[in-house]
Parts: sequence; structure tokens; C-alpha cells
Amino acid sequence: MPGSDMTIAARRAFFADVIRPYDLGYKLIRVGDFGDGGYLLPNDLEDIVACFSPGVSQQSSFEMDLAKYGIPSFMADGSVDEPVLNVPGSVFVKKHLAATTGQDVISLQDWMDQFAPAQGDMILQMDIEAAEYSVLSTLPAAHLNRFRIIVLELHRIPSILMKPGAFNRARPALSALKDGFVCAHIHPNNASGTVEIEGETFPRVIEATFVRKDRARQHVPSVDFPHVLDRRHRPNGPVLSLPQEWIGPAAD
Repeated sequence: MPGSDMTIAARRAFFADVIRPYDLGYKLIRVGDFGDGGYLLPNDLEDIVACFSPGVSQQSSFEMDLAKYGIPSFMADGSVDEPVLNVPGSVFVKKHLAATTGQDVISLQDWMDQFAPAQGDMILQMDIEAAEYSVLSTLPAAHLNRFRIIVLELHRIPSILMKPGAFNRARPALSALKDGFVCAHIHPNNASGTVEIEGETFPRVIEATFVRKDRARQHVPSVDFPHVLDRRHRPNGPVLSLPQEWIGPAAD
């Protein structure tokens, strides 16, 4: 099985290459609340025609802020009846995202085929409690490349680094991101804790912002964290540091 013979060090290096953040030549702006529900994006929103935002839960400030830029959102979540905010131009479906469409779930491909504008770049903002790996693994490249910016909560990081099975399940999604996108920012979620792996402390969950490679103006490794616009998910919780192997130039 691909990846099953990789050492923990090799899996760590692979993951680091996917989420290593770069200054891509854009100022980072905060979209959404200064807290949970807000994310840092490159200021490259001109001509974006829509946002797809699964995993709404009790947060809609991200989509509300995008509406101020004239960007409508397609929202989905099977756990709520409607978003908490009435976001202008939004369309909500009461479904969870999954690898394939079923009775109460929908694949990202089918959702996009139903609602996405025929042309133009879009944003994907996704916090779906570890389903991001199977959802992205089954999305065709042509659909993935419709997104100029992708903002993800990446879950179960220690398992991906330590367990071959978890790594193999996540690898297709991570490879697709690595092939077509560059990471612009990462931030640890301090509500989810950390795990020690071979002397290094890793967050269980991070926010990661990716930009399609053709939009990058430069590739300068980012080294100053946290960003001035970063905020802790749990304001009274611990301040988490990022592993040094994720920051700066890749190791030879």
C-alpha cells in the first residue's frame, strides 16, 4: 500500500511540504470574526464569483464578510436548519459533505455541478471535522482548480503523521493540494490540543489557507508567526506554537 512503508520522519516531511507557508506577494486580510469562524486570506478577491462553504454550524461571519465584497456563498450543513446569519445572496442546503452523494449527504462535485457559476474563480472554505480528506480525494482536478483560494481546517494531524492507515487515507487530498496550490498561511487551533511526536509538539488541528499556484506572485518562506491578525480559537486557552519543521525553507 502506498505510504505504508514510509517512516514517521518521511510522513512528517511530506506533510510539512504541503502546509509550509509562503508569502505569495499579497497582504493577508482577515475574513470573518476575530475568533472562531474567521480566517486569513490573501487580498486577491477581485473577480471571485462565489464561495462554497460546507460545515456552517453556528458560524456565518466569514460568508457575511465575503458578501461585502460582492461574493455570494453556497452553504451546507446537515446539523443545522439554516445559517445563523441571513447572508445576502447565499444559498443553503441541509446536507453534510461526503465522498459520494447519498440520502442526506452530497459530494462536493455534485454540489458544484448544481450551483457553481459556469465561469470564474471561487473560494472553498471547509471545516467538516476530518471529512475534508475523503471529500477532496474524490474531487476531480478540474473542479478543484475552480478554486483560487482554499481555506481548510485540517484535522487528525498526529494520526496522519504516526499511523500509515490514516496517512494513506489523507494522502490523495494532500497530494492534490501540493500539486495545484501553495500554502499562504497556517494557524494552530488551540481548542483541540497537541500531541508529542519524537520530541516535537504538533497541534491536532490547524487552519490552512491555500492559493492556486498560478496566482502566486512570489514564493518567499513565511517565518513570523503568529500573524498580527491571528486570534486564538479559545481566547483563554493556551498559545500554541507551530512546529519548526513547518516554518521556513524546506530541509534538504
